[in-house]
This record gives sequence, structure tokens and C-alpha cells, in this order.
Amino acid sequence: MRLLIVGSLDGHITTAGKIALERGAKVAHVDDLTGALNALRSGQGADLLMVDVMLDVGRLIEALKRERISVPVVACGVKADPARAEAAIRAGAKEYVPLPPDPELIAAVLAAVTEETNAFIFADPAMERSIRLADQIAGSDASVLITGESGTGKEVMARYIHSKSKRASKTFVSVNCAAIPENLLESELFGHEKGAFTGALARRVGKFEEANGGTLLLDEVTEMDPRLQAKLLRAIQEREIDRVGGTQPVKVDIRLLATSNRDLEEAVREGKFREDLYFRLNVVNIELPPLRERPRDVEILSEHFVQKYADANGVAKPSVTPEARELLRHHQWRGNVRELENTMHRAVLLAEEGKIVPGSILLSGVRRPAEEPAPAAAASRPATPAAAPAAPAPAVDDEFVAFGSGEPADNTRGLVGRTVAEVERDLIIDTLSHCLGNRTHAANILGISIRTLRNKLRQYADEGVPVPMPGEAERSMA
Repeated sequence: MRLLIVGSLDGHITTAGKIALERGAKVAHVDDLTGALNALRSGQGADLLMVDVMLDVGRLIEALKRERISVPVVACGVKADPARAEAAIRAGAKEYVPLPPDPELIAAVLAAVTEETNAFIFADPAMERSIRLADQIAGSDASVLITGESGTGKEVMARYIHSKSKRASKTFVSVNCAAIPENLLESELFGHEKGAFTGALARRVGKFEEANGGTLLLDEVTEMDPRLQAKLLRAIQEREIDRVGGTQPVKVDIRLLATSNRDLEEAVREGKFREDLYFRLNVVNIELPPLRERPRDVEILSEHFVQKYADANGVAKPSVTPEARELLRHHQWRGNVRELENTMHRAVLLAEEGKIVPGSILLSGVRRPAEEPAPAAAASRPATPAAAPAAPAPAVDDEFVAFGSGEPADNTRGLVGRTVAEVERDLIIDTLSHCLGNRTHAANILGISIRTLRNKLRQYADEGVPVPMPGEAERSMA
């Protein structure tokens, strides 16, 4: 993790930097906001900014937005200045760290903001095979294509490969191709010169140059526009890139990793992904099995997440009852590890008397059975004469029951009188809320591309429909 400290931090720079270094971060320091922007533009890069609250934190965050530089900001200052702390948070800072810095607080902030890990937690042989292959090829410079369903841990695998490679001491840079609009992704990858387009206020180094000497991960590479795929192919073949608006090629030395949750061979057949680029990326393919095929991992990961969220919420770690374990073991986990993590977070909050019981576990796609009426209520009902057993009903098609008979079927009763567009909108918004605002995860569940989902959400926002932002549902539960 790369930490950039901005400002004097009231004389606590050395202490804060030392704590971060002890926690595994690479630390750099600049004196002011101009120095911070220049460092980020030049490709020095950072995963987190710790900014002196006495500086204009809001102005820095606005400048980062204008130049489309995505990096979280944490404000730091003396404990006795709550007004400045509040102003920094309102301006967009992720957190406020009081000074002098507390080691555990610094560690918690680094973990919460960056959420980086290079370690796999697994016990199932299915995952062991994938780890063994990663260990075999990690020391080479071969391109690696990591495939698997959404939520299986593809980015964690990429970081694991980097940590085991000869480039481990160099930079690891990740780009989510699905999360960046098409018209900005080229600049994000290859950089741009000042004035190359509206908003290009200064020369900016792209992710290829930022990762020079290290590893570049192209996350969800199948979402990249075909025109940009051609430029990516040239960069891989020639080991050089052209900045947007530039006149001279720039040499780069990187190891390229890519991930996808789609069938790339099918995408090639459909003409959505270049075949030559596919072969360039797919020197080695590591496929991560879904969680439903890793039953032994469900239990060990559940325990890990219970401990993680008990610590995060300041509560004693609850135990998981055998009945709850059985429920977890037999769920299909269509969201894989990401879904399991969210489930165990909720379970920690809903634990009963220090235990996670089946009632503490809310599983997606599973309806709770209706509660049985209380005995007293049942006894108070008037007795009805026993009816003779009804003759078996003739087999009919579900659609005929819904639309060909006088009464609509129960599962479509609420849809009658509504337009298809209205039903589609509610389905998309509800799925996005279920995914805590994660666009990629929601698109996978809905079976549509991230581009289609973004277009739909833009349309809904224009119509005044509230659209969940990433993490919004999670905050509302807290």
C-alpha cells in the first residue's frame, strides 16, 4: 500500500510515517496541496492520502475530482479542532485521524480504506489447485488471465501473484475497466498531455507508466471498448504506450494481469473481444472455482468474517451454532465470497445472546417461511367441518394460470397493471440495493453488461429515481 502524507501534521510526520511503515505501507511526503497534485500527476501514485487538516482539504478533493484522480483522503489534526474535522469530512474526506497518531487507529484506517490483502484463506482442495498453479507461474513475467464468477477473489489472486513475483517490491496498480466510463478509460490507462481534451489541466501519467517496473491489473477487461482493445494490444506487443495528445511513445516495463467473470472464448466468437488480445492475455489461465464448489472454505471463511466484523463493531465474537453452519453449507452462494462476507457481517449484528443461530442469517434469494399462528389464536378460530379430499387438479401451464384464467397467479398478482419498464426498473434498483450499490456485482446477477446497467441507472437518475451509490445500503444498515 502506498501512503502519501501531505503537510506538516503538526509535527507528527515522523511518528505517523513510522507507524504506517510498520504496517507494511510505502510512505512518501510532500509539503502542500500543489506538491500532492504534482506527485499524483507524475505517476508516483498513492492508495491513500493523509492530509493535514490545516490545509484546504476541500480544495484538494475538488481538484482530484476535476482531474479524475481517484484516491481516498483522510484528514489528520490535533484532537481539539472538531470544527476543521467536521469540515474535512463534509468536503469528502473518508475519515479523521486525531494527532498524535494512535498505532491501532492508523492500522484500522489503512485496512478500512484500502482493504488490501495478499493472503488467501482456504481449506478446500479445489482452491488449493488454483493456488498451486499461481505459485508455479508467479516468478515469471508471463501475462495471466484470472477467470471466475463475480466475488470469487480474482483481484486477491492478482495481488497474491504479485506478492510472490520478482516484482513484489515494486508497484501494484489496479484498474477496474468496468467502473470507468469509456471516454475516460484511455486517459486513465495511457495518460494524457496538457490540453489534450477538456479538463486536461496538466500532463498526467497513466496507469501503465505508474506501474512501470511492477504489475498492472486490468480488472474486468472484457468491458473494454473494442477500439481501446486495439491500443492495449499494441502496448502489450511493443512494450510502449502513447499518451492521449502525445507525440512520442513512452517505453514501459510491466507484468500484465487481467480478470474476467465472463467466457472470453464466447466473447471472441461473438466479436465482442479481440482474438489476438485474448491470446496475448491468456498465456496462463487461473480459474477460481465458485464458493458452492468449495464447501470446506465456507466454514473457514465464515469464522474469519465473524472475527473481522466482531472486531470492527466492537463486540465479542459470537459463536456459530451447528444449525447455522449447516444452513451456510447448503446455500448456493451466487455472490460467492462477497455474498458470504455480507451475510456474516449481518449475522454478527443479529447474533442472539452471543450466538449466530439460523435466525441471524439472512440469505439472498431465500424467503423466510410464514410464522405459524400462536396456539391461542389457532384455538380461538371457529371450527370448520372437514372437507372431503379434493380431486387432483389437472396439470396446467403456469402461464395459462397467470394469464388465461380469471385470477392471476400469486407470483404475478402484484405485476398486473404495471408496464414492463416499471417492473424492470424496480428489479434493477432492488438488485443494486441488495449488492450494496456494487454495479459489477448487480450486472452479473441481472445477466446484463455493466455498460447496459450504467445506461439504465443514468436514465433513472435523470427521471428523479433514487439510485443506490456504492456502500449506501451498507451505511443505511449500520
